[in-house]
Amino acid sequence: MTIADTDRRREYTWSDPTELAAAARGVDGLTFLQQLADGTLAPPPILHTLGGRLTTVARGEVTFELEAQEYHYNPIGSVHGGVYATLLDSACGCAVQSTLPAGTGYTSLDLSVRFVRGITVDTGTVTCTGRVVHAGRRTALARAEILDAGGRLLGEATSSCLILTGR
Repeated sequence: MTIADTDRRREYTWSDPTELAAAARGVDGLTFLQQLADGTLAPPPILHTLGGRLTTVARGEVTFELEAQEYHYNPIGSVHGGVYATLLDSACGCAVQSTLPAGTGYTSLDLSVRFVRGITVDTGTVTCTGRVVHAGRRTALARAEILDAGGRLLGEATSSCLILTGR
């Protein structure tokens, strides 16, 4: 059997990310994220790439969903750690963003990820919820966790974010 015999294909599209970034600067973080969740704004390219979605948004808390697919797999037959990290980073960062006023941004300073259980296509839909733990004037700390449908912990992370004022 050759590689060509086993190839699978995936195709997707995305919207212009510069337009999305401009929309983010025009409103507070909570409003922006709510517009992403309700479909008023197109999702960012990374969500198209992963096949995930932002499902709920509240001040200081967001939730993403993802159903594991083969294209998320690493060479040992389970979801790659980078997929965990991307979901966890997104949840931490967006939780922080949901607390910010218009014209204020953020960037991740660090991300500490812990892998607890493997995810496969048989896991089903997972949720990744991020919550702000501390919001200061210059930095914020958030925590996120990935759970399966039964509420079992699959992975978790903490992240520090730098608050960028006057953007």
